[in-house]
Amino acid sequence: MPANAIPHYVGLDIAKDQLDYCMSDTAEGSFPNTAAARANFIEQLLLLRTARIVCEASGGYEKIVVAELLGAGLEVCVVQPGRVRAFAYAEGLLAKTDRIDARLLRRYGEKITLRLAVPADPSATVLRELLEHRRQLTTQLSEVEGRRALAGPTLGPLLQRQKTFLQEQIAAVEAMIRAHIDHDPDLRAKSARLQQIKGVGPVLSATVLAYVPELGQIEDAQLSALMGVAPYPKDSGTTHAPRHIRGGRSQVRHVLYMAAVATARCNPILAAFYQRLRAHGKPAKVCLVAVMRKLVCLMNRLIQNPDFALA
Repeated sequence: MPANAIPHYVGLDIAKDQLDYCMSDTAEGSFPNTAAARANFIEQLLLLRTARIVCEASGGYEKIVVAELLGAGLEVCVVQPGRVRAFAYAEGLLAKTDRIDARLLRRYGEKITLRLAVPADPSATVLRELLEHRRQLTTQLSEVEGRRALAGPTLGPLLQRQKTFLQEQIAAVEAMIRAHIDHDPDLRAKSARLQQIKGVGPVLSATVLAYVPELGQIEDAQLSALMGVAPYPKDSGTTHAPRHIRGGRSQVRHVLYMAAVATARCNPILAAFYQRLRAHGKPAKVCLVAVMRKLVCLMNRLIQNPDFALA
């Protein structure tokens, strides 16, 4: 919409079978979560001309709705449910229904400055789906391996077959991930660029490319916060509590942590950085988080500046 236009906020609560909306104090309702009903709702929104839709991330059910809204040229803000619930508590609102949530989302959009959603890159979307499937398979494999230690003679062979099956599935999806990256020139170039860092392998590079589209477009401090490796202070008066990381994209942070463990051992520069922090009495976890943050800054710089070269 034009820069000087006043947005007309619309709260939209998304569920599997139903969508509840609130356009104003008198215009609200619900409709089934079907393609035809969503198309009719989008037509109504387009009549508002300056509509800005506010919805929550709802476990994936919002993906199709948001994609259709963005495809129609509408502005959308996808917000964290926890922040909306905290806003409700600040208002003194304890009741929770789908209709109440739609009204709450509309008020939240009017009071809080929100970031607009952007259309997802189709290649990154496919890569994210493959990585999520791989993560689910590896979780199942870890559970099976844990059960095998206590399995008897009857259950043991069954778990062994399940383990073999999961290992084959993981190998197959990893091959699909490699093929998908190799067939996309942009992903292939960025992946090769990221893996120039010793300690950054194909899993971390693919995860960053799938879940962090902001890579190379924002500052290091912002990117660290997005990935959940920025330490936040907790000071009050003369009390100075230890800083802790929190929030961010957990899918990326989990992979980044394992990469930092490997980097602290094999990367000559970052290993020396890790040992220097340890020599100053820093706890091991604090040092690993610092290595994670260094990796984030390096990856951001590599994508941001084509002329940047590693030492």
